[in-house]
Amino acid sequence: MKKINGLRSIATTSCFAILFITNSFAQDEAKGVKYRRSSLHTILVESDKFPKKDVVINAYSTAPFPDKYNDHSVGARSFNPADAKYALTEAEITEINKEQSKAAALAEASLDPALLEMKYMPHVVNKYLKDAKLGNQLVAKWFSRDANGAFNMDLIKDRGCFDASVADIAVANASARGTSALDGAGKELIPNTFVVINRMNFVDNEIAATVVLTAALVAAGKAKSPTLQTAAKKSAQAAYEKSKDGYTVWVTSYLYKLDWSDSLLYVFYKDLWTDGSDAAKVSAFDASNAFSLGFVGKERASGLVLPDLTGKRSEDETIQLATVRAVDAVYAKLQKKYEVFRTKTPLYSGNPIIAQIGLKEGLEKGAKFEVLEATMDPETGVIEYKSKGKISAQDPIWDNNYGANEDAPEGAEDVKGTTFKGGKKFYSGMLIRQLK
Repeated sequence: MKKINGLRSIATTSCFAILFITNSFAQDEAKGVKYRRSSLHTILVESDKFPKKDVVINAYSTAPFPDKYNDHSVGARSFNPADAKYALTEAEITEINKEQSKAAALAEASLDPALLEMKYMPHVVNKYLKDAKLGNQLVAKWFSRDANGAFNMDLIKDRGCFDASVADIAVANASARGTSALDGAGKELIPNTFVVINRMNFVDNEIAATVVLTAALVAAGKAKSPTLQTAAKKSAQAAYEKSKDGYTVWVTSYLYKLDWSDSLLYVFYKDLWTDGSDAAKVSAFDASNAFSLGFVGKERASGLVLPDLTGKRSEDETIQLATVRAVDAVYAKLQKKYEVFRTKTPLYSGNPIIAQIGLKEGLEKGAKFEVLEATMDPETGVIEYKSKGKISAQDPIWDNNYGANEDAPEGAEDVKGTTFKGGKKFYSGMLIRQLK
């Protein structure tokens, strides 16, 4: 194993040379550090209930891609669950509900239709995933499949930072060896491919504000004196006026992970890999149902869409801002809840210890991170991460929320990240990963 550790080791291949930033590089170069990230494809569940549907869809499709993941976008970025081919049959609904108690069924009958829709949405999503053969699309992108059905290793070489000979030998020898020769891709790159499907629900703030106002007025009427009643009613009305405008956008995100294994990689190389000249293998890949996605879990987050009284933003821009921030917030929650989805982040500098993560990632003061140093086997390309210590986030937490620069006061310092404490021998380019 070779340590990828700044001045102590000069990599023997160009891949090593660009995989991590060395101590001798300027801090600004740390932003371009190359390391093995998880890969992500995101999809929006469309709805005719969106306020200004075209604005919401455009905000989603043009938002900055989560910068801690490789962009593994394939095919459509959204789908409409109202499409007849995704509709659940009565038999499917019965199967979903058969384990439900009578009490739960009675309680559910009074639920808001939007909540009932949420119950069945994962099953609708599963139909979409199968119909779109999304697993096949993700695998096809990994192996750079072209219009003729030919595969190559270019993307895996790039993302895995493999020496060309390692990748080429892997393809040539996979069938003969009976194992997944490309261990780095088989164990670290391809399995860490995720799909996040985002469902948004915009709720008119006036509806909730009216409910609160009604309850407050009833309570005010029970005050002991007319003076107290008047004061309480005035306070309730003021609260209503302050909260009635705009929307609250709720984002429910469903996280899926590409099912992958060494045996599946072997089958792929043996039975499906082609340079495009084998029509049977081209067709076999298209028809294959071997590539599927496993459900990991879900999370919810919300954001406010309030009128901008300063006049700096239009209504469309306000909806866009709230949409993107709510999606970022739910990604942060998914990372905290599901360890498999957590990202590694390179240190921007080692003294002081700074990393370019902040409020967008849900970072809070005191959050603890493990500092990792990478070692790579030059023959297989396999990387191992060794823990070198722990650090914790300090105030002020960097505000890197979407649109935060627009809100910053004029002349504010250009903050490069969040400062951490906990060690002295760390350097730019080492990776950190949040602990529970």
